[in-house]
Amino acid sequence: MRVSTSEFLGSVRETIGMLHEVTSILSHYSNGLQDFRLSNAVSDCLDLLDLSFDDLQWSASATQNPQGKHNSTGNLSSDLRTWLSAAVSNPETCMVGFEGTNSIVKNLVSLGLTQVSSSAQQLLSQVVTTRQYPSWLKPSDQKFLQATLIVADVVVAADGTGNFTSVTAAVEAAPDYSMRRFVIHIKRGLYLENVVIKKKKWNLVMIGDGIDATVISGNRNFVDGWTTFRTATFAASGRGFIARGITFQNTAGPIKHQAVALRSDSDLSVFFRCGIYGYQDSLYTHTMRQFYRECIIKGTVDFIFGDASVVLQSCQILVRKGLPGQKNTITAQGRKDPNQPTGFSIQFCSINADSELVPFASSTETYLGRPWKTFSRTVFMQSFISQIVMPRGWLEWNGSLWLDTLYYAEYMNHGPRAGVANRVKWPGFHVFNESSQASEYTVARFIDGNYWLPSTGVTYIDGLGG
Repeated sequence: MRVSTSEFLGSVRETIGMLHEVTSILSHYSNGLQDFRLSNAVSDCLDLLDLSFDDLQWSASATQNPQGKHNSTGNLSSDLRTWLSAAVSNPETCMVGFEGTNSIVKNLVSLGLTQVSSSAQQLLSQVVTTRQYPSWLKPSDQKFLQATLIVADVVVAADGTGNFTSVTAAVEAAPDYSMRRFVIHIKRGLYLENVVIKKKKWNLVMIGDGIDATVISGNRNFVDGWTTFRTATFAASGRGFIARGITFQNTAGPIKHQAVALRSDSDLSVFFRCGIYGYQDSLYTHTMRQFYRECIIKGTVDFIFGDASVVLQSCQILVRKGLPGQKNTITAQGRKDPNQPTGFSIQFCSINADSELVPFASSTETYLGRPWKTFSRTVFMQSFISQIVMPRGWLEWNGSLWLDTLYYAEYMNHGPRAGVANRVKWPGFHVFNESSQASEYTVARFIDGNYWLPSTGVTYIDGLGG
C-alpha cells in the first residue's frame, strides 16, 4: 500500500458515502417511470452501485484482516486491484445505460457517478502490485467439472422430471452466500428465459448435458429498449460461478444491434465447454477475474467485450455474418485506467468463419479487435488465425483515438493470417519476441489462476505450455 492503512480505509469510507448519495437520488426514480429504456437504466445503476458497495466493503475488510474468510484468493494485492477496478467500471456502465434517453435523471447523477469512479481510481492507484505465489492451494471440492456422473443438489428439467422446470426457479432455491459449491444439473432442453445470478448467490455450479444440448435462450436487445447490460440472456454476478456444458444464446440477430448472450461480473468465474452465441456483443466480460476453457464463442461486432481480467484458453472463436457492409471485430476491451489489472488474453484458441459467413468471407472485413476505451488491452498468443482476419489485424475505434494508449500484442500465433509484417503500426501495438513478455498474460500471472482454479477442477495450462 502506498498510503497508511488508516488513510486508505478513510478514503474507502468517503467513496462509500458518495455511493450512498447517488443511490439515494436514483432510488427516487426506481418506480413509476413511463420510459422503458430509462427505467432499465435506473435499475442497472442501482444494481451496479450495489455491486460497487460490495467491492469497497470487501476491500476494506480484506485490508483490515488479510487472513479473513472474505479473501477470495489469499493474494491481497490481486484481490484489491480486482475489486477496486470493478468499482471504477460500474459507474461508467451506469452512465452508458442512459444513452438514448432524454431525461433529467442522467444530469442529476452524472457528477456523483464521475466522483465515485474518480475516487475508486485514486484508491486503485494506492495499491502496490505484488507478485507472490500461493503457499497453499484450495483442495478441489470435487472434480465435478471432469466427472461423467453428476452429483447435483437440484435438477432442472424442461420435461418435468427434475425438481424444477426453469433455471430461474433453481437459482432462487440456492442458498445465499454459500461457502460450498451448490450444484444445479440442467438437463437437455431449450430454456427460454433470462436468468440472473444475483450477487448474493455465491459458488453456484451449473452443469448441462453439453453444448447445444442444454440451451438457455433469449432475445433482448438494444433496439427494443433494453440497455446493453440488461440484454443478457444469462447474467452471473455472484462470486465463484461455474458453468459446464451449457449454451447461452441471444437470438435477436444483427439487425437488433447490442444483444448479449452471456454477461459475467462474477469474480473467480469459470466457463468450461460452453457455447456463447450472439451477434453484436455476445460475451460481456463486464468486471472481475474470469476463465473460459474449450468454449465456442460466436458473434459479429465487438462480440467479446467488457473490462474484466479474462483468459480464454483452447476456445473456438467463430465469426458470423452481420449486416451488409458491416465490419466484424472480435474484441472490444474497455480498460479505462492504466492501474486497472484488466484485459483479454486469448491463448491456444482458433479464429475461423462460422458456416453462415463462409460464402461471404472474402467480402467481409474481420479484425482481432478495436479499442473501446482509452487503455484497451488485448493479447492474442499461441492461437490459430485463419484467413478471415484482415492482414492489418486491428481496427481503429475512431480515427487516431487511443492508438497510443491502448496495449495490443501478439505472440507465436499460427495460421494464414498470423503473420505480423502487415499489421498496424500504432504506438500501442506490440509483437512479443520473448517468452518473458508473453508470460505476463498467462493464467498464472494475469488472473492469478493457481490461487483459485485448482479448487474448480477445470483443466488449464498455467503458463505457455511445453
